[in-house]
Amino acid sequence: MNDLTGETGLSLVADIGGTNTRVALAQGPVVGRGTVTRYANADHPDLAAVLARYLSDTGVTDGQITGVCVAAAGPVHDGVADLTNLDWRIDRETLGRALTAGKVAVLNDLQAQGHAIGHIDASDLEEIVPQPEVSDQAAKLVVGLGTGFNACPVFDTAGGRFVPPSEAGHVSLPACDGAMDALIAAMVRDFGFASVEEVLSGRGISYLHRVLHGERADPSAIMSRLDAGDAAATETGRAFVRIMGTIVGDLALSHLPFGGIYLVGGVTRAIAPWLGPFDMIGSMRAKGRFSEFMDQFGVFVVKDDYAALTGCASHLSKL
Repeated sequence: MNDLTGETGLSLVADIGGTNTRVALAQGPVVGRGTVTRYANADHPDLAAVLARYLSDTGVTDGQITGVCVAAAGPVHDGVADLTNLDWRIDRETLGRALTAGKVAVLNDLQAQGHAIGHIDASDLEEIVPQPEVSDQAAKLVVGLGTGFNACPVFDTAGGRFVPPSEAGHVSLPACDGAMDALIAAMVRDFGFASVEEVLSGRGISYLHRVLHGERADPSAIMSRLDAGDAAATETGRAFVRIMGTIVGDLALSHLPFGGIYLVGGVTRAIAPWLGPFDMIGSMRAKGRFSEFMDQFGVFVVKDDYAALTGCASHLSKL
């Protein structure tokens, strides 16, 4: 399904990241890929301005829109989202005023990714660990690395899908071995607190590289140097993947996602070719006497950059 601009009974879905907002149209749980448009947040004062521009750009009228669902990169409480890395506040009342749609929902961006599981094409899932046969109602886990870090479980129940919100990126980074001591000491010095997100994110790659090598470099430069075989970038990438595996393993033990672990986000997709060479799964499974227990969790990388939009559409279609 591509261009939906001439249709009626549409949903408008938006994925608000720290840097960009993507907006699209959907019918039921299906997003029209040809309607997806990306806007730079810095060019707009708030989400209402982004949505107004999208309607103007596409020629879609408010009357064609019956529902709106927004995924926000920040905590959501009682329908209000405060974005972690952007000075915007999103709430149902504001969206209801911007669009007269009858159905309005605000989700955390990882909740939206959770609602997308099961609606993603198999070609957009890269299998890292095969998924054992389990019940359809087995819990799943979504872990996102991008501008920030977050994770949330996905529960399929007789009453429908439940994806509780979370702010897992702001928990303490564990000192999993002696090699972490210097990193954690540096984080406490620089941030006052060593959190997961300050390492497992785009800016986290740069910070980790600076702590290890005393050198400032942006994430794209580090990844390019990693691809070229640079020794310092390789050490940074290996440490990043090791920490990632440790945290994913901790989260798996917290939520027991026998239905699979789904790794999402731009940083995840960038580091995905190195998960095998740097043994992310070995770090994930390094849990002492529970190491063999960890074999029960399938692991996938979600390559679909529009999965959060699909999750918004799926959630809205069930309201």
